[in-house]
Amino acid sequence: MQRLPPLNAVRTFEVAARLGSFVLAGAELGVSSAAVSQQIRHLEDYFGKKLFVRNGNRLALTDAGLAIFPQTSRALSDLAAMTVRLMEGEMRTRLIVSVPFSLAECWLAPALSGLLEVYPQLSVDVRVEDDPVDLARHDVDLRISYGDYHYPACEAIALFHDEVIPMCAPELWYRHGNTDFDLTQIHPSQFIHTQWGANYASHPTWSDWFAAQGAAVAPDPALGRRSGLSSLSVTLARLGMGIALGQKVIAKRDLEAGRLIALSTASLRLGHGYCGFVPAAKRGRVDVQRLLTLL
Repeated sequence: MQRLPPLNAVRTFEVAARLGSFVLAGAELGVSSAAVSQQIRHLEDYFGKKLFVRNGNRLALTDAGLAIFPQTSRALSDLAAMTVRLMEGEMRTRLIVSVPFSLAECWLAPALSGLLEVYPQLSVDVRVEDDPVDLARHDVDLRISYGDYHYPACEAIALFHDEVIPMCAPELWYRHGNTDFDLTQIHPSQFIHTQWGANYASHPTWSDWFAAQGAAVAPDPALGRRSGLSSLSVTLARLGMGIALGQKVIAKRDLEAGRLIALSTASLRLGHGYCGFVPAAKRGRVDVQRLLTLL
């Protein structure tokens, strides 16, 4: 029989290590901080190692604590996932895909639709969330991410490198445009600016696009429309609210259906490509490989 550490103490350790506090751990577990401390001492006695040290008002893991925390977290996540499947009465395989907000509806959903046409019994859980995501804790099978740097422990599988082009609804251009599709003559209020947030500095802007065309035009975002998501910028353009520098992959179906028109073939590549990340324990999953192939 395999020798196992005291499981209640292991669970207590994981919560305390994740939260960095016996008090917070006690609150999550519904016990006192003294009870948490007692369980930690029990586990330290079992291993013969010190797992925590006090760092000011916060706990810090020792080298021994750091060594066992990832495996502990993964093991408890696996147990939690198994429990959910059993309680839901579905022990069949479930494919958990995590994706950024901008790609969820316009890119991933159609791809999953194609996969489910071939494998209609596949159970799929789509989670829409920003980077970084704790892949082990949340039992993620496949994470789609912008860039290849968020998950150094996983192999980055290149999916596509998107480009942006000027686009808008046909009706808007007929009202505010010109026969030459000359964007230099458009009032700054008609431009939609995508604000990617403080964590990004490599995304192309309207000023970048005009500079690439040799035009000394720099539309002021303060005078135009602003959006916090690239997919929302495309939606605003489709609704006739302005001219977006939209991602081609996200706008593909709207462009094909004529709900949007491309105002130029001149494009700019995004600063990074989109990648898929599969935890090492999930690389042999057939459903994960099928979806990656489709994507």
